[in-house]
Amino acid sequence: MARTTPQKHDEILAAAARRFGVTGYRGTSLQDIASEVGCSKAAVLYHFANKEAILTELMAPAIEVLRALDRRIAAESDPESAQRVAAEGFVALAIRFRGEIALLRGEFPALLQQPDFAHVQQISERLLDALAARSARAAARITAFVMLAGIAETCGEFADVSDDELRDALLTLLRRALEPVH
Repeated sequence: MARTTPQKHDEILAAAARRFGVTGYRGTSLQDIASEVGCSKAAVLYHFANKEAILTELMAPAIEVLRALDRRIAAESDPESAQRVAAEGFVALAIRFRGEIALLRGEFPALLQQPDFAHVQQISERLLDALAARSARAAARITAFVMLAGIAETCGEFADVSDDELRDALLTLLRRALEPVH
């Protein structure tokens, strides 16, 4: 029996990220990942209980930053401050984790239905609320939703743009699009 190592664990994660980027999360099987690594499916399952566990580990750093952003937003009692914290924080997160976001393009709705990602949906709703300056107005909420989706999509699409240039462009767009707090 072949010995497994922490290095193999990391190789599996890297292979999964590559495969998810090519065929998507749903389009990638454990056997696809194993083949990419050059090991058996059983070896993959030795390191990870299932494909969702691989995705959970791949996304863990981004989710922790999202949780920290959620805590910073919750600490803001003023809607204008919450909106600013949400805008700046989400842009920073999307730029920092643009590779992870690109891996999952088009698959977020299905992924949010998985138990390990249920809390991400709740955080996303609070983020949307903060970007809408805690307004119940449909126009404010629609604009905030389009901005969230657009930022994630843009960060994946413009991989060749520097972080600083992308940050400036996105924050300028957000300031123009989001309703001011009255």
